[in-house]
Formats: sequence, structure tokens, C-alpha cells
Amino acid sequence: MTASKNPTGSTSTGAGVLRPDQLARHVDLLRLPCAPSLTHWVENYWMLHWDLPSGTSYRSSTLPHPAHTLSVEKGWVRDGVAALGGPVVVTGVLTRRFDVTLAATGWVLGIKFRPGGFTSLTGADARSLRDTPVSPPSSIPTATVDALAQLGPHLGADACRESADSALENLNWTTDPEYDELLGIVAAMLNDRTLIRVAQVEEHCDIRARRLQRLFAKYIGAPPKWVLARYRIHDVVTELDDGYDGSLADLAARYGWFDQAHFSREFTELIGVPPSAYGR
Repeated sequence: MTASKNPTGSTSTGAGVLRPDQLARHVDLLRLPCAPSLTHWVENYWMLHWDLPSGTSYRSSTLPHPAHTLSVEKGWVRDGVAALGGPVVVTGVLTRRFDVTLAATGWVLGIKFRPGGFTSLTGADARSLRDTPVSPPSSIPTATVDALAQLGPHLGADACRESADSALENLNWTTDPEYDELLGIVAAMLNDRTLIRVAQVEEHCDIRARRLQRLFAKYIGAPPKWVLARYRIHDVVTELDDGYDGSLADLAARYGWFDQAHFSREFTELIGVPPSAYGR
């Protein structure tokens, strides 16, 4: 493994979980750092654990980040996982809202890669994994899959983190200049709230439109316009979760919508309720 290098700024936030206060009443969520040597490709680890009363369930909804996840799922598992014959699965970049029903008792360890990190490490076709919520870990070495499959709720958080670090050592941690370039662009999209059009991203990052499109198709499997829009809708939802009490027209304009009606339609299609209802 080569020495890690830090990307240009953050490439993720804690945004994306819809109604996080409700989730916290049903599920324990813990985020954990990975080893420093992995941070150029891996964003973090996260753990979920729930133990719901018999006959009850909870529907969790998220707006996923433009990143792949490698997860270990034990106990109650979501649709499609058991059919793969093992607890270790890959979730591709999901462009739609991700809903999952939780019941009984379950435990999940997720390895959240940075945008493009999974493709850079494994050579997986990001476009073929797009909008694929459950996929076999065929691009991951067998030794890594077997080691991750041993993790579960019988281990503490620190033990799981250390074991995941060790298991990931089997991946191909090599320098990838195009991936490095992509990380810098993604960091700009995420952290500079004045970037609300792809043309602004091209100018800010001094990159031609065709090259920008090619990088995102190769590593993320979704176009830069979608990634930028996802980050801005995350900003909107975070403001509403934090108790935003200004006008929706001002909120829409701040994050790039031409008018409130257009904003409300897109928000409702993605979230399931109008922004005014979600805010309440």
C-alpha cells in the first residue's frame, strides 16, 4: 500500500438522512474513522444497530451521497441481500431516494468510499452499479470478503474498525491521477455553495466539459449535474432539519432553483412531501 494523501477538502457531510431525529429514536447510528492510510479512498465506516419490538417496523429514508458502499449486514436484512448467499454486499451510487424497512433485530457495518474511490481501487464499472442497491462483491478480493463476513454485533466498535482496516489491506491501493483530479472537483462542488451550475464548476476547476463528463461517468457513474444537484438538495434538507423559518423562495434561490414552484416540484418528487410539509 502506498502512503495516503489527503484530498482537497472534504468530500462528504453528515447530510442525507431524512428526518434524522426520527431515525435516532429507532436505530443506533455510529460513524467511525478508518485508518489514516485508507483515507484517500475511504470516507468513513458507519454502524447501525436496531432492536425493534415484535410486530413493529421502521422505514428509513436517505438521499445517498455519490459514493459506493461495501457493507456487512447481519440479522434482519434488506431485500436482495440474503439471495446473494453472504452478508457482504456492494451498494452502487443511488440517484433516487433510498428507502429500507427495518424490523426485528439487525446490525450493519458500512464502508463508505469517497466519490470514485471504489472504482479507483477495484476497477468496477461505476455505470453498471448505478441505482443498484444490492450487488455481490465480485470486484473485491475473496480474502477481504471473508474477513469482513466475520464481523458482527458480537464485536465492539473499535474491534470492527480495526478488523475492517486490516481486511481492506488486500485492495489495490495505488496512485491514480485521474481519481485525484476527480476528488478535487467533488470537494469544490460540495464545499463551495456558490457553485450551482455545471458551467461554474468547469470554470472554477479549469476543466473542459467533455473531460468533466468523462471523469464522472468513469468513477461515479452519474453526471456532474446530478452530483451538484444532490449536494444542493442536501443543503436544503439540512437547513429544514435545523429549523429554517425563512421563505421557501429565498431558500430555493440560494441553492440554484429559478423559482419556488420548480423547487417545490423537484423536492416533492425526491423527498415524497412538499418542502413546507417536510419542514413542519
